[in-house]
Amino acid sequence: MFEPVPLNLPPYPFRIKQEASGTFIFDEIRKKFLVLTPEEWVRQHLVQFIIKEKKYPRSLIKLEGGLRLNTLAKRTDVIVYNSSGEKVLLIECKAPDVKITQKVFDQIARYNIVHRVPLLAVSNGLDHYFCSIDFESQSYQFLESLPQYKSRA
Repeated sequence: MFEPVPLNLPPYPFRIKQEASGTFIFDEIRKKFLVLTPEEWVRQHLVQFIIKEKKYPRSLIKLEGGLRLNTLAKRTDVIVYNSSGEKVLLIECKAPDVKITQKVFDQIARYNIVHRVPLLAVSNGLDHYFCSIDFESQSYQFLESLPQYKSRA
């Protein structure tokens, strides 16, 4: 059983329930209780962070969307759209005990070959990395923090 640990994100008043089969956390985006795993703990914190601190609209957030990468089916953790329906932010979440390594950056870069999102975030809840992608110059730049939401990115 996962025991929630403090993260390097603000605390939020999550709805958590205990059942015989385990611990569950309410996902405000999908409107249902999910098994509370270490990665889900990080994902739920990051979702609340982008909604409450960075003002990304809840209605423009999609969790665990599917994608095809070559012949493999993969799932992205969080994708955020702007009001025009364009993807503006792709987030990859890891459990707190997973180190953010080159392998993690390679994973989100592969996903972004499909999605072509200009803003990437990788986090294990303790360490957070934000990156801006310039597709024209085929370059990227690490950012100090995640930018506030803009309706048209």
